[in-house]
Amino acid sequence: MRFLLTLFLFFNFWAFGQSLEFGPLTRNTCIKGNGLTKSTNSIDSTFVFSPDTLTLPFFDDFSTNKFQEYQADFTSPGLTNQVFYQLLDPITLIPFSSGAKFSNQQTFRRTFDIISGSITDSIFNPILIKSGDFSAYPIQYQTIEVYPPYYIYDTIGIADQSDTIWLENPAYLQDSANIFFASINDPTKLWADSYAYHNYRYGLNPRSLGVVTFDGLDENGYPYQINTAITNYADRLTSKPLDLSGLGSSDSVYFSFLYQPEGLGDIPEQNDSLVLEFYAKDLDQWFRVWSVNGDTVHPFRAAHIYLQEDKFFKKGFQFRFRNYGSLAGALDHFHIDFVHLRKLSFYDDTLFKDFAFVYPLNSLIKTYTSVPWDHYKNTTENKMNDSLLVQLFNGSSTPENYQNGNISFYQNNALEGSFILQGFTLAEQNINFLPQTFHSSYHNLSGGAEFSRTLLGNEQQFTVKSNVSAQFPNEPINDSCAFIQEFYNYYSYDDGSAEAAFGPTGTQARLAIRYDAYEADSLIGISMHFVPSVNDVSNKLFLISVWSDNNGEPENLLYEDDVFFPRNPIYTNGINAFHQYYFKDTMKVAVGQAFHIGWRQLDGNRLNLGLDRNIDNSETIKFSVDGGTTWLSSPFPGTAMMRPIFSTALDNSLGIKEVPKDMDEITIFPNPTTGFFSIASKSNIELSEVEIYDSFGRLLLKNKGAEKIDLSDLNCGIYLIRIPEISNKTFKIIKQ
Repeated sequence: MRFLLTLFLFFNFWAFGQSLEFGPLTRNTCIKGNGLTKSTNSIDSTFVFSPDTLTLPFFDDFSTNKFQEYQADFTSPGLTNQVFYQLLDPITLIPFSSGAKFSNQQTFRRTFDIISGSITDSIFNPILIKSGDFSAYPIQYQTIEVYPPYYIYDTIGIADQSDTIWLENPAYLQDSANIFFASINDPTKLWADSYAYHNYRYGLNPRSLGVVTFDGLDENGYPYQINTAITNYADRLTSKPLDLSGLGSSDSVYFSFLYQPEGLGDIPEQNDSLVLEFYAKDLDQWFRVWSVNGDTVHPFRAAHIYLQEDKFFKKGFQFRFRNYGSLAGALDHFHIDFVHLRKLSFYDDTLFKDFAFVYPLNSLIKTYTSVPWDHYKNTTENKMNDSLLVQLFNGSSTPENYQNGNISFYQNNALEGSFILQGFTLAEQNINFLPQTFHSSYHNLSGGAEFSRTLLGNEQQFTVKSNVSAQFPNEPINDSCAFIQEFYNYYSYDDGSAEAAFGPTGTQARLAIRYDAYEADSLIGISMHFVPSVNDVSNKLFLISVWSDNNGEPENLLYEDDVFFPRNPIYTNGINAFHQYYFKDTMKVAVGQAFHIGWRQLDGNRLNLGLDRNIDNSETIKFSVDGGTTWLSSPFPGTAMMRPIFSTALDNSLGIKEVPKDMDEITIFPNPTTGFFSIASKSNIELSEVEIYDSFGRLLLKNKGAEKIDLSDLNCGIYLIRIPEISNKTFKIIKQ
């Protein structure tokens, strides 16, 4: 199990333990969810879904998401329900009355003889009940011995002197749960669960768009067991039931797929593994039919399995993939692709024939994935990409002749224009794509600069759809991809998703990212995408910094936060989910066309900025561990997920508000606190909303207009306070 994959750049400051590092994620911030598991208290009002049964062939190349979604809808046609009771008579299975209570400790009648002074205890006879576990469905019942939930104290010698003392919190109380049942009928969805992660970014040179990734994160993007060294089974991907009845070994049923360890993620160790299991319906049992141990990254390899045992040829057959590895985060990665179960196959039928995009396109602009709308509209230079990279794979067994592709522009779903994708640069000018090979080509889109400006008008984005085609296409869906070309109020190099965490180490270390803007303008802040890694550093401090440029290196300091008002990493969930750090007092910082943004950190820990490993702009990353005297380059490929925010005409439409200075002068007391705390502003302005986050960036509480906020139900530790009216400040409070 790998808790930290660190690449060190060795230099003179190594003796002080200072370097630029990167490491794995402990959370998938691209999955936008609350990160909380289902309630373990009760299954009341739970929906139980019965999946539909599929027929052969079963095929998924993961170009689109075919995970079944389950929506709890009380108005769904055909919905039924059943009430289950927690406590049952073990013989008749009739529920006990609604007020029934039982103790798991022995209870008794105590008799006191007032004449002799003797005390006699008579233990009550045990009662057999069936008790159900209401934390999960199906409900598991067990027969146990319990006792009446009271004691009786009887005094002999005094008339009618008998007291019953009831237990305040007996262990067993009658409860009920209403379970709702619904049927699924959606043959376009192939998978019964979604613990593994469907994505377009973790596979290294996949055969087509999309893979499914297995790691130590659950379906919400959170570790199965955070801060632990435990290894066990983590993710799983289970097919819907399939009808294999009537088939046998003579039907040549084969199961094929592609797999890869690590990819652009974390290396699985030798004792980690990816496992394939088949389900025998009549035996109600899973059987392991294939597995592979962890390894360093290699090209996707094919697995090809012949089904020949009668126990699998039943209606209700299923298969599932599982990974064995760390449960502590985005670690020990495996990836799969092109899952195919079919009949009338044969031993050598292992080709995955397709002519496909390998990675989606993400920008038509030169260098950047997004630029400020005003800057793009105002520039007289041609900023359209003159060398757009298109990566394809020919999965056929023969050469494929490329047919012209195109890139089309849409606005509000209306086609506005297109480019022809032609002029592929092929080895020795061969007009064919060689079989089973990857091909990269570059395309000049600069001729569409004026067209794209006209297309934008007063819009800030347009939809781009691109496609390529071959003489003998197989899966047409892999011949096209689409994305939204954005024009907001920031520049960005990244694609909005992080595959690793990185940053310099060492007290007072500096990180700087160079940008070359289309025009000189004023910055109002910096957006950053911080990601949880092995160590929680959300309570560490840094100062936002902006520098001028001197031949590609930071030079003069144009802005730095006041040392008395430092920042800290704030985690955000979702694709393109960045936290905006605005300059103090809504200051605007004038910059030239070339400048650097970053930070000076006050602690020695790596702060874990997101690193996009699908796009390489490592030449823009500089760091210093000697006070800014010497600036060093990044030793590993990737793009820093840090974006400069400009003051543009979009400020109002994006909700950037001018914050009064006195609103920024906030007092939180008492701090530390054992429970309640209050917030006061210097000008006594009433705050409309207060948000409380934990150190992982999860929103725990949201209070509207409350003078006092109660943290009594939270564990001791450091919590972050955010006040939406004051977007450039995050406050800390300690719960004791």
